Amino acid sequence: MAKGSKFGLPAQMLAGLVLGVVVGAVVSSEFAATYLQPLGQLFIRLIRMVVVPLVFATLVAGAAGISDISKLGRVAVKTVLVFAITTAISVTFGLIVAGVIDPGLGLTLTTEGLKAKTVTAPAFVDVLLNIVPINPFEAFTKGSMLQVIFFAIMFGFCLSAMGERGKPVLQFFDLVGDVMIRMTNAVMRYAPIGVFGLIAFTVSRHGLAVLLPLGKLILASFVATALLVIVVYIPIVVGIIRIPVGTYFKGIFEPWLIAFTTCSSAAAMAANLLSSRKLGATKTISSFAIPLGNTINMNGTAVYMGVTAIFAAQVYGIDLSLGDQITVVMMGVMAAIGTAGVPGAGLIMSTIVFTQVGIPLEAVALIAGVDRVLDMIRTSINVVGDSTTALVVSRLEGELGKEPLDEDELAA
Repeated sequence: MAKGSKFGLPAQMLAGLVLGVVVGAVVSSEFAATYLQPLGQLFIRLIRMVVVPLVFATLVAGAAGISDISKLGRVAVKTVLVFAITTAISVTFGLIVAGVIDPGLGLTLTTEGLKAKTVTAPAFVDVLLNIVPINPFEAFTKGSMLQVIFFAIMFGFCLSAMGERGKPVLQFFDLVGDVMIRMTNAVMRYAPIGVFGLIAFTVSRHGLAVLLPLGKLILASFVATALLVIVVYIPIVVGIIRIPVGTYFKGIFEPWLIAFTTCSSAAAMAANLLSSRKLGATKTISSFAIPLGNTINMNGTAVYMGVTAIFAAQVYGIDLSLGDQITVVMMGVMAAIGTAGVPGAGLIMSTIVFTQVGIPLEAVALIAGVDRVLDMIRTSINVVGDSTTALVVSRLEGELGKEPLDEDELAA
């Protein structure tokens, strides 16, 4: 990832972002769609190419690398609990901040003629049953990440139970994980060009003027996300992880920036694994928590669910009761779990939340105009939450900072 260069990947991606805004503001939307959007689409396809094998290999190696079965269960329970608690808090932050800022009041945006695709919330039993793949290979080909994760954890759990006999297979998946991280890093060399194409197309299509009428929605999302970091993450860093706040922010900057500019937590996963290891998380815990969190830990998306629910309700003059807001929290957690780590997925999943509290789905079409900006905010915090969880669980297991990086990790 051009680690030795003064103009490294983060700087290159920032340059791509700025250049994309400038070029997108001066070229026509037709030109951008024809010549610039494919640059971004190629990057997203490259990321989707590597994410399934990367998640599977790292999760198998992470789960199987914990030789003590009881410890594996402890790590899994702690990881999922941190995910669930922080996600619920995130939705609540979104609701509270949006309730104060009132992003949907005073807008004169018309909703006439707007259409949104209906997404029906599945029954809870179906959600649980669909986690288990009937055919794991079908789950791989379709990119059904929850099913891939379930199979990977089961495979790693059984591999760990085999003890010494399973060591050769564990070493194989450990090596495959390193190969996929190296491949992801190779793909990320193209990231500045992909970011340029994505941003240029977005700006050329919507224009900077689209931000003005929906500025309060963007502000509410930004403030809620910033408060989540200040009120939740920083106390966790100081009180539980116990590392300097400056070290923490410096450590998570690169994966945060990758997620911010690409709107893809999958794109940032390899950098997040390495950054978490540098901050002190063990290889087994980070290899377990971060790929898992890539699919089921969406704190930024949860904030977005809360903010957009209040926004849409206010636009349509709907008063959300306390019970409705509790429903938004519960559905926000479930929707965040099912949200893929690819651009724009949160917008589609928000329809599940809207359906449960009677908000017209046409509101989604209003939000879509600025969703790219909201996507950048929410995805970058999703990635931060994954890394923070890996550090928290490493500290709770008494292992934070006790496993130095090896040469293979640095090379990958």
